[in-house]
Parts: sequence; structure tokens; C-alpha cells
Amino acid sequence: MTSEDSAPWRRDFPALRQSGEEPAFAYLDSAATTQKPQCVIDAVTRHWTGGVGNAHRGVHRWALRTTQALEAARADVARFVGARAADEVVFTRNGTEGLNLVASSLCVERVRTRPRVVVSQIEHHSNLVPWQALCRREGAELVTLPVDERGDIDFDQLRALVDERTALVAVCHVSNVLGTVVPVPEIAAHARRVGAWCVVDGVAAAAHLPIDVQTLGCDAYVISGHKVYGPSGIGAVWAPREHWANAPPWQYGGDMVTHVTAERAEFQQPPHRFEAGSPSVDAAVGLSAAIGYLQRLGHVAIARHEERVLSLLVERLRANRRIRVLGSPKQRVGVVSFVVDGVHAHDVGSLLDAEHVAVRTGHHCAEPTLQRFGEQAAVRASVGLYTSASDVERLMQALTHVEELFA
Repeated sequence: MTSEDSAPWRRDFPALRQSGEEPAFAYLDSAATTQKPQCVIDAVTRHWTGGVGNAHRGVHRWALRTTQALEAARADVARFVGARAADEVVFTRNGTEGLNLVASSLCVERVRTRPRVVVSQIEHHSNLVPWQALCRREGAELVTLPVDERGDIDFDQLRALVDERTALVAVCHVSNVLGTVVPVPEIAAHARRVGAWCVVDGVAAAAHLPIDVQTLGCDAYVISGHKVYGPSGIGAVWAPREHWANAPPWQYGGDMVTHVTAERAEFQQPPHRFEAGSPSVDAAVGLSAAIGYLQRLGHVAIARHEERVLSLLVERLRANRRIRVLGSPKQRVGVVSFVVDGVHAHDVGSLLDAEHVAVRTGHHCAEPTLQRFGEQAAVRASVGLYTSASDVERLMQALTHVEELFA
């Protein structure tokens, strides 16, 4: 393997560095979950072995140390997304829970006064189903913002649909099926002109793009730890302090209260008002380490490498007459989805696994996206900072074998 086709940071990932399988595993499923670098593993191990307590629940040294670790991680996430202050970041279990928090607390009053929610056609179910539920509860209208044949947002439709009746427009920053980079600043600017909010699912974007919520101009931004080389069980929601200040709790229990009697409770200020129960501090520590790792590498260097690998992947797939690539967005990062003529996606995935190649198959928790392109299931190959040109070649060789079996 030459330096040109290698992934320069692959050695940082034990799962990829010390595989006992022959041939080595070609991991092209980073959009589902990323592998973990050694620095994240080490950070969590240090936290566990150094003595743990329960954050915000003790005065002994291990409890205080744990509290400090949690709040340091919050500050790191705040810097990562460009927040004005750490208390604008609320920790959740994952991106799905984060979007449910936004729909179940942050946006309820808005939907009661402006009864229209606009959701793009290329959303993950996590940024669709919570809005369906909210609109049913409040009697609001849910409207789909379509995409064109390339997979890009239709701005004529945006201007027609997002008007003074609209409470919010919910969009992904990057489509988890097509890789479309959604022009959030332009969408948020139009929403702001008519008094609507812009809620952004950043789960598929945060590992690939620099995030600055001030520049994006959005009203909420959600990330998930396991998609950015951190642990599972941790996510985060950013929203401006003034939005959190007016939002009610959405879950109840320990630590989100200041005073409780048998009859009533008084609640903490944000962000703790929204973090009922014992927090996953070990996962927050791992997320902090993952963010530090990405920042040390730099988004420019990561993007340059991933763009080269993804361009090669799309080019090789398009060159195969039996393969149809879904969409051709103006800007694509992270993923490409495709179908193989005459072969079900699940069969493709199983056969690729037999060739030591990992991809995702199915509807990718985004059925309306697949329906837009006339499919029920597709194969998705996704890249990470450790993906190499050799991984792409392994995929193409394995697809050739799949085609031979179904010739």
C-alpha cells in the first residue's frame, strides 16, 4: 500500500490495527458507528480506574472528580459546536434522544402558536417521527420539504412552505443515505426571516464538517458520540440559553430538581433541568477525548483525505453498469448508497461480509429518502478518517464476486 492510498491515522485504531482475520476487515460502515481510537479507550480506562463517583451527588473526592470530568466534557462539546457558553449544551443518551428532547420540550409552545412543522424529505427517522408525534398531539400540520432528483433541497419549495405559519423547519446537516450536505445557513436565514426556528440533526455531519452554530444560524443542533469516534450512550443538544430558559423539563427524577415536597417540585436551571438521573460520565469523558482527537487532526486534513477516498468510491461504483448510485448532490460527504441490479441489498451485504467487507444494508432508518428514489432498500458504504483506497478496491472486488453469483 502506498502513502497515496493509505489512511494516515489508521494505526490509531486498535480494531483496525490488530485484526486477526485474513484478509483484514474492510470497514465501510462508519456512518452506522465509528471505530474508537486508542486515546478514547485510554481516557475511559483512566476515568474508571482512577476512582469514580456519581456526578453532582457527593462531596467526597471521587464524586467531585467525576463532576469535574462531566462539566469539563460539556465545555469541550460547547467549544466543538461553537456555543457561546457550556450551559447551552445538554447531554443526552444519543442523537435520537436529543431530537426527542427538542421536539418534546424546546418546541412545544412554538407549535401551539404557529401550527406548521416543515421536515425535509431526506431525514433520518429520528428527525421525523418525533415531529409526527408532536404534530398529532398539538393538532399541527406536518409538511414535507422535497428534494430534487440529485438529492438537494428544493429552495423554491422551501420558500413556499416555510412561512409565517411555520414554527420550525427540521433538517439534517448531512443526509445519512445520500451524503448530501444541506445548506443550513441559507435555510436558517429564510426561517429566521419569517420568524421560524431551524432545528438541525448534525449526527451524520459532525465527524466530517467543522461545526459552528453561530455561523449556521440554527436554533438547535444535535450530535451523537458514537458517530464521532466516541462511545455509545452519549449525545448532546445545543440551543441558545434563551431557548432553554423558557423550556419545561421533559423527564423527571434525580438531580434535575432543587427542592421537592410530597406535593410539588422546583426545578434546576438549564442545562441540569433536562438531565434527569445519573449521567453517563464515562461516555462523556470518551466523547471529550474523541473531540480532542478530531481537533488535533484538524477538519481540513480529515476532509481532504475523506474527499479523495469518497470520490474514488463514487467513481468506481458509477463505472459499474449493474450498480445504480442514489443521488448526485452538489456536495457529498461521508456516504454513498447504491443498489445492485437484480440483487437484494441484504443479500449484497451478507455476501460482502463473507468477503470481509462491512457495509450497511436496508432503509437506513430513512424510508422516505429511499422512497424518493424509488427503492425500498439499498447498500450504503461510508468512509471515516481511517478508510483507505485499498478498502474501496476490496469492496469493488467483492461486488464483482456478488455479480458473478447472480449473473
